[in-house]
Amino acid sequence: MKHSFTNMILTVLAAACTAVSCDSYFDINTKDQATLEDIMSRSTAVRQYLAHLYAYIPNDENLRANEGGTSLRSDEALHAKSQYETNWYKVRRGEYSSASSTDVGSGNYWKKFYEAINECTTFIDNLHYDKEDSEKLVAAMEGEARFLRAYYYFCLFRHYGPVFLWMDENGDPVAADQGINGETIDRNTVEQNVDFMVKELDRAIALLPANVSDVMAAYSNMGRATKGAAMALKARLLLYAASPLYNGQNGTGIYDSFTNSRGEKLFPSYDITKWDAVYKAAKDVVDLNQYSLTQKGNPLASIQDAADSYQNVWFQNWSANTEVIWGWWYRQWADYQGSIGGEIAFSAPSGGKICSIGYSLITPSLKLIDAYPMAESGRYPVLQYEETNGMPDYSRPVVDPLSGYSATGWTENYQQVVDVNPSWAKPFKAHNTTVGRDARFYSCFVPNGFWWPCERPMDGSALRFTCYDNVNECTSPYSPTEGCNRVGYTWRRLYKAGNQLKEVTDYTSIQYVFPAFRLAEIYLILAEACNEKQARDAEEAIRYIDLVRARSGLIGLKEAYPELDFAGNGGTVGGVTRSGQEWLRWIILQEKMCEFPFEGSQRHYDAMRRMLAQKEYNVENWTLHVTADNYEDSYQRVSNDYIGGRSIFRQRDYLFPFGSAQLAEMTNFTQNPGW
Repeated sequence: MKHSFTNMILTVLAAACTAVSCDSYFDINTKDQATLEDIMSRSTAVRQYLAHLYAYIPNDENLRANEGGTSLRSDEALHAKSQYETNWYKVRRGEYSSASSTDVGSGNYWKKFYEAINECTTFIDNLHYDKEDSEKLVAAMEGEARFLRAYYYFCLFRHYGPVFLWMDENGDPVAADQGINGETIDRNTVEQNVDFMVKELDRAIALLPANVSDVMAAYSNMGRATKGAAMALKARLLLYAASPLYNGQNGTGIYDSFTNSRGEKLFPSYDITKWDAVYKAAKDVVDLNQYSLTQKGNPLASIQDAADSYQNVWFQNWSANTEVIWGWWYRQWADYQGSIGGEIAFSAPSGGKICSIGYSLITPSLKLIDAYPMAESGRYPVLQYEETNGMPDYSRPVVDPLSGYSATGWTENYQQVVDVNPSWAKPFKAHNTTVGRDARFYSCFVPNGFWWPCERPMDGSALRFTCYDNVNECTSPYSPTEGCNRVGYTWRRLYKAGNQLKEVTDYTSIQYVFPAFRLAEIYLILAEACNEKQARDAEEAIRYIDLVRARSGLIGLKEAYPELDFAGNGGTVGGVTRSGQEWLRWIILQEKMCEFPFEGSQRHYDAMRRMLAQKEYNVENWTLHVTADNYEDSYQRVSNDYIGGRSIFRQRDYLFPFGSAQLAEMTNFTQNPGW
């Protein structure tokens, strides 16, 4: 991997901690310049302080809490209701307010990231004292801190909308102790936020090396920011800024009268030229010619090669992985199973024969299951859903008849095709919805009735994952009270086929790379920009979409959909008529949903920025019929087996509320609408 996280020291020297107070981000003690000068003049201390700045990186990989929990708020996931229910799932049900949002685990990131921003500024302001390191290395470290400061602002921006910027009258960043008064400050506008972050990222890009090895030993410093990381963040930031939520709200006018205490309109009117800026930023990353999609063998000829190619994004060692632009190792937090091990355990089946610890608490939604293309036709099978009581009804999919998909019926003697050996994974009866899907489908999920991808998971023979209320046959039997699979599909993307998970140490020892930015995302950002910019270019958009699809063994879009005019009028598929631009817009979002499930909550933030959540998130909890007493009936789709409350999304939920604890000290601050 080009730039993945190593075991950085994530603690700063005690002296540095006393110099920069972490008690409050608006009440910073005056810095002892003599002490800071002494600290920052020593190379070892400088590097430890810089490592400390990385400690605030969002826990996007922790799907049960913190920043990663936003996946459980979205329409890609369901969380089994049990004693392990997370705060984010309460947010999903609408059970939150500014008063209840008090900590990171509840979705309130305000304090964490402003502390990080202040630490970055303090580091930058005092880096000139470092005389022991070369000018080249000092410049690179400044670039890292500027990148991280912009990244932490972005984490606030994607969550709350426009926030307060610590800057002077010239637009330059300042530290928290330089005239900041929590009683008088208010938030800046969307455009001021974006311009500020872009300016910082441009400065970081100019300072950062193309490769870590250009300035330091690569192996022991992977995960440090590079030029590509800053450019990728710039592309994602500008994508958000060009999208409806931050760019005219699709003409709905919901933020037209939203102003701060200074009377400044916080959200701009629509400006199509912002898509041109997205295109340039993403194209700049591609033009580095530094990254390529992970690939093994011939994905177009072998579904196992396609699966291996996709899985290598996570499983391939950093030295060989060419796709990850920036990322980090799964971290070890206060979890008795470690980080990645904990995520596997909380998604693995609860039957003891498969894993020593498994809770089936993190599960995909049926909507995510339906999103994946068919391997042979390359077409997306479910176009949309009929509605019941004004909500999408997952038991009534609108199916593309040319896709090769069937929502009903069975395939006898089905041979599982990915990550199993026919010598032990014998043919079985499979529901037609699980047959013939693309490689990513089988890399991410084990459907009800499929073989678990390990011949000897524990001390017995290979097992099929079956999920329904027949306790004599179930690997993960339904239970009304304990942790169990309540959807009928297990999420297995983090589970590497054949891994033996017998002891807790088998979980805690697992380390994979979490890809914060990777090339597949940049390709799809480019495709979206091509489809939306002033000089719309459908051909170029399709070219970048097809690059991602081909890695998963899929034919090109024009071959898959010969009846559609993507450059113009579009056409009709399965009774659904859309223009060419609308079809590509839908395909890009489908492709992102399939490519990045549970990865940095990309689906959630895509649904937010494109303002789809109010329509897509309000839905009953559709699952397979896991309370059935036989295999055949378990594949019925029902909305009354799941015991948690349904998803609720209101217009106000597009922007997270500022917590009451923050507003108590920011008495002049403008709260988000509806809160």
